[in-house]
Amino acid sequence: MKRILPFFLLVSLSLGSMAQQAKSVILVYLDGGPSQTDTFDPKPEATREIYGTLKEAVQTNVPDIIIGSKLPLLAQMADKYSLIRSMTHSNNGHETGHYAMITGDLSRSSIVYPSYGSVIAFMKSPTYKGILPAYVSVTSANSRFNEGGFLGNKYKSFDTGGEPEKMVFEVEGIINREIKPGTLEKRMQLLDGFEKTNPFCKSFTYSSAIDSFRRINTEFISGASRKVFDLTDESKEVRERYGMNRLGQSCLAARKLVEAGVPFINVRTTGWDTHKKHFQRMNEMLPELDQALSALLADLDEKGLLDSTIVLCGGEFGRTPKVLWEAPWNGGRAHFGQAFSYLVAGGGFIPGKVLGKTDKTGENITERKVYPCDLIGTVYLLMGIDPKGTLPHILEGNLPILPSLGKEEQSNGLLYELINLK
Repeated sequence: MKRILPFFLLVSLSLGSMAQQAKSVILVYLDGGPSQTDTFDPKPEATREIYGTLKEAVQTNVPDIIIGSKLPLLAQMADKYSLIRSMTHSNNGHETGHYAMITGDLSRSSIVYPSYGSVIAFMKSPTYKGILPAYVSVTSANSRFNEGGFLGNKYKSFDTGGEPEKMVFEVEGIINREIKPGTLEKRMQLLDGFEKTNPFCKSFTYSSAIDSFRRINTEFISGASRKVFDLTDESKEVRERYGMNRLGQSCLAARKLVEAGVPFINVRTTGWDTHKKHFQRMNEMLPELDQALSALLADLDEKGLLDSTIVLCGGEFGRTPKVLWEAPWNGGRAHFGQAFSYLVAGGGFIPGKVLGKTDKTGENITERKVYPCDLIGTVYLLMGIDPKGTLPHILEGNLPILPSLGKEEQSNGLLYELINLK
């Protein structure tokens, strides 16, 4: 049997003795699968069949680390993040790739596991006291499977919907530009008057149940939580720093949600499934990613929040290093779950490092495979959650929080090389 790398032996340390370092997680999820060779693992010394029309790489402010040439702002702050260049799960389908990267489960069992956003929301529920849900997606969560898994819908993400780049960010169930200030208050007064004259509404059972829900919902809709989604209270300079587009303003909203204490924020951006017109779309999308992600990291750092906020950036898999020049793709890249990259920052992750390595074409991992549960388990660890703990299943009893952790060909050990143990 193939031996697991010795990094995993460190799991024998008392996980409970490690102090929680992170309070929140921001996942910038590039739905569709971003090309690793055009972002965080460029191959400028390869041939045109690999680098296509994006041959050049850019030197970062950390010696020996280069990234794609379309990410110049991130290149100047590589001392704020680290790169994993050896992510793998070998799934080339969107559904299986999403499930692997969002749950960490490669066991292929019949049990549908919850996303790690849902797990964190569940595990933090005894201590999280915010009015906002513990798991928020700007503007929507992954829609290809039930994110709550066996934990149920209570721990699925709250999807904001809306368009944060617009003047009014209409968050579903909270903000509606058609309702004028004071209208809600008048409606509440009308409802209160009706209930005071209705015998049924005066019953203890009705009033005690309704009062609790109404107090929470009223605060949710019209209280301080509403201001979290008001991006107009940010200066024009700050908004423009992130970029006045969907991704940029979603990242700004994520920063505000961190300030509000939300444990898990998912910023999902689509359009990365580039089978066709790959390089044309990279020329459009990479500058937006560069601006938004660099602004988010810098902003968190300036506000003293980066040390307590984990930032992750990646998708469900990468894309084929070899360009598909032939018809009908005409310069596209296909799905590639064999080797791809993730950016990690903050919350206890050591910055300025690279973990893992691929060969000269980017097709094969040559150093330190990292599986989804290895990354997710490390996030749990930094959030003060035991990655070897359990979750309650209504029929099966207690199940491992990460069923793949420690299993051959499903795990290669938590990322102790990239974290500070306290």
